[in-house]
Amino acid sequence: MLLQLAWLLLTIGSGAATVLAYAPYRLFFLMPLCLATLLWLVQRWPQRAFTTAWLWGLTAYCSQFYWIYISLHDIAGLPSPLAGGMTLLLPAYLALYPALACHLTVRIHSHGWVRHLLLFPAAWTVGEWLRSWMLTGFPWGAAGYSQITESPLAGYAPLGGIHLVTFAVALSASLLAWLPQLPRKGMLSGLLAIALLWGGGDLAKRQQWTQDSGKPLTVSLLQGNIPQALKWDPATFEFTLATYYRMVAQAPASQLLLLPETALPVFLDDMPSGYLTMINGAADLKNSALITGLPRRTPDGRGYLNAVVALNQPQFPYYAKDHLVPFGEFIPLPMITSWIYQFMNMPLSGFSRGGPMQHPLQVADQRIAFNVCYEDGFGEELIGPAANATMLANVSNLAWFGKSNAMSQHLQLSQARALETGRAMLRSTNTGMTAVIDHRGEVVAVAAPDTRQTISATVQGRSGLTPYMQTGNLPILALCAALLLIAAGLGLWQRQQQRTALEH
Repeated sequence: MLLQLAWLLLTIGSGAATVLAYAPYRLFFLMPLCLATLLWLVQRWPQRAFTTAWLWGLTAYCSQFYWIYISLHDIAGLPSPLAGGMTLLLPAYLALYPALACHLTVRIHSHGWVRHLLLFPAAWTVGEWLRSWMLTGFPWGAAGYSQITESPLAGYAPLGGIHLVTFAVALSASLLAWLPQLPRKGMLSGLLAIALLWGGGDLAKRQQWTQDSGKPLTVSLLQGNIPQALKWDPATFEFTLATYYRMVAQAPASQLLLLPETALPVFLDDMPSGYLTMINGAADLKNSALITGLPRRTPDGRGYLNAVVALNQPQFPYYAKDHLVPFGEFIPLPMITSWIYQFMNMPLSGFSRGGPMQHPLQVADQRIAFNVCYEDGFGEELIGPAANATMLANVSNLAWFGKSNAMSQHLQLSQARALETGRAMLRSTNTGMTAVIDHRGEVVAVAAPDTRQTISATVQGRSGLTPYMQTGNLPILALCAALLLIAAGLGLWQRQQQRTALEH
């Protein structure tokens, strides 16, 4: 009975503790410890490896993504039983990936060095990669993000992307779990391996992978702090437009004025002409490019886009979001799921995709590749746009998630993209975290969350390709595949040797 209780408490406790490894807490050293605890548990009770890892994952992802309930219940108005069920559904699904990784780890091979040096790091990394694209993908909460940017392991991001950082975290955890099983000399070797792994990351962190390009750009990023409950309310429409007009008029003179995702809650075609003249005039007086998020119709007029539009440039050049959010921006499996929308206040839930490899927007000497909302969670998708640009920009509206950790977690994703590409990231959000991130992934300016504020900075564009931009995820996936194949082969050989010994 006591063993069962210990198993349950360790599983739930180490899973729940993972939330502290990510922003806003950023206790990055906890993630290897939590993973090491999980690996010890599944080795101590191999017959329940899948169950243990699934429960661990369920606890971890519930603690990290509790804010989904806020968006569904508090903002969209979904009744509590439905909102609670749907909030649990995502972590329950995501937990399948660590469960499968741990199940493979204890089933394929029993030798310590194979399990700890080959199997677990590779299986965990492949699981994280799979969930980053399966069913449109949900990459938040990958182990690698816990290391951005405070940890030495963050230095691996420009070399092999967030999945290489995840591999380094999983390998560290695996070595930690293995140490108690080793003799004294083996323990010293294990500690040396961990030191080399973390030291290598710190060395890579000091490297410059890209170089300055063009003249620095002065930017002002606007955070309007419009409550989501009021954003699409016709009664507050004029208040919203007036708020952003005043912010543009009062902003410091900058080459770029950037407003958040759907800051102006009106289709571009329906924008009051007088308002467009007024807000463009306020920007033109400062010689500023005015770029804002707003919905616009597709060229054929049959759909609509979640777009970022340069309002005071000829022909209104724009970027349109391509990687859409299920349920929020498109209806997955409408024959099965469309009924749920009768319980929710979900405006504009049928966006069209903007298409891949859209051109960056030109502002002064700089070419800016935009992404919208959680698109900056998909590192490999940003490689192509970043290669054609000198800086990145993200516009978001996280008012959907209230005063939760979602804002800080999203900022950490943007920091990872800046590191991977060696380019600054500008973030303009409705409620937070509006920030300027440099090419090293460091936050150099940030607005206080849940306030109406404008932050200004001078940002240097960058050119050149990091190693990750040249190869994408292929090297780390090839490494993991090779390790899994070697481990499987050694496992078959071990079982054959055992059979032969029994026969003799």
